[in-house]
Amino acid sequence: MSEVVVRSGGSADSGIGLLACLDPLLREWLPRQRWFAGKGRPVTGFTLVGAAELLPVEGRLGLHHLLVRVHQGPSRPGDCYQLLIGSRAALPPRLAPALIGHVEQGALAGRTVYDALYDARPADVLLEALRSEARVGGLCFERDPGQEIRSDLVPRLVTSEQSNSSLVYGDTFILKLLRRIVPGVNPDLELPLALAREHCPRVPPPTAWLRAELDGEASVLAVLQPFVRGATDGWELALRELAKSEDFCGEARALGRATAEVHQALARALPTVTLGHLQMEALVDGMLERLESAARAVPLLLPYVPALRSAFTALSDLAEEGRTWTAQRIHGDLHLGQCLRAPGGEWSVIDFEGEPSKSLAERRLPQPPLRDIAGMLRSFDYAAHSAGAPAPEWAAACRAAYCTGYAQVSGVDPRTDPVLLRAYETDKAIYEVVYEARHRPDWLAVPMKAIARYTTPADRF
Repeated sequence: MSEVVVRSGGSADSGIGLLACLDPLLREWLPRQRWFAGKGRPVTGFTLVGAAELLPVEGRLGLHHLLVRVHQGPSRPGDCYQLLIGSRAALPPRLAPALIGHVEQGALAGRTVYDALYDARPADVLLEALRSEARVGGLCFERDPGQEIRSDLVPRLVTSEQSNSSLVYGDTFILKLLRRIVPGVNPDLELPLALAREHCPRVPPPTAWLRAELDGEASVLAVLQPFVRGATDGWELALRELAKSEDFCGEARALGRATAEVHQALARALPTVTLGHLQMEALVDGMLERLESAARAVPLLLPYVPALRSAFTALSDLAEEGRTWTAQRIHGDLHLGQCLRAPGGEWSVIDFEGEPSKSLAERRLPQPPLRDIAGMLRSFDYAAHSAGAPAPEWAAACRAAYCTGYAQVSGVDPRTDPVLLRAYETDKAIYEVVYEARHRPDWLAVPMKAIARYTTPADRF
């Protein structure tokens, strides 16, 4: 493989000129991307946040890294997105899926531009920049000096649908590039680094990462971690075993143990707090607000609102009686798809970015570990209603096994706190109803069945 040279070039003015010539193409291309959050609203303009030239335009292949704020009307501030833009005189057929368009004017006039993550050469550039700890314009490529990064790893783009983009390098590393960038400390790097300090084997330790300044704060743009070779994600594995009518309780129990190990390591690594009456009132108020908002957005929920509200007011009543809870840093968006099972049977937990709909500040708040547990229990329920005929007995057995496994490590069975668990599961199901109504109407029946079950006294939890 030829040597990869990372170079810095281009002024702010040249970056603005580059964005101007890309403007009409990006307005058409961005809304079609899976990771673009502003679907359904027209793009009205762009603001350049940062630009760096990684390969010169004068060559056969040009490569630009852009941070672009996308405006979609005056009602809300524009979201900032990370773009890797490649440019060629002509696009080879293998890169057809990456096409953005043909530039008619400006610095790239006459060239074809495309999403560079589909191309091996730009992917090599990113890995070399991380390996050599390059500084390119406002980009800071950093790494753990204790981990080796080889330069001869063949890259490939992960093409499955996800809210970011990922490259796998020779089954050795996986590079997750965040697409929607927010300023501040990102838990997707913060928490795995904290877990690495605790030598927690359940989370691959970060090898390298990319940062840039956004709104005056250092912000994470990408994280390189060891690739779990031959692993199957928990969602795929659960559906496969369910389709064969195979028992999944052993895996669910192991997942519970893995979750407890991660929670214990996070509690050692980062501060914990006690949630009393005032803190729980704020938590319950948030749940009630989300319920009312969801009922307005999805009228199917309206008949269930009084019973759903009771799940939250019961928690408030418990707090008024003096009950307290311990809160700590948690995963924040735990479900079967965030877990990987290695061929030897070991489970890993990945993607600590948190729930995308919440602000970065909210995602970094200490929370009761039962929030993660509720997410996983809902995931078992989803799997049981997503493959052929519904299998509620399968879900119930997995839920019980998962809680048992968690208790084996933590010493505390999640089912011994039914009021908090019920509140979190209910809150999660309400979120799912809104999500499915907006994005996947064919799946709406899955969380609605849970809502009906949660509001039937004989069947609750």
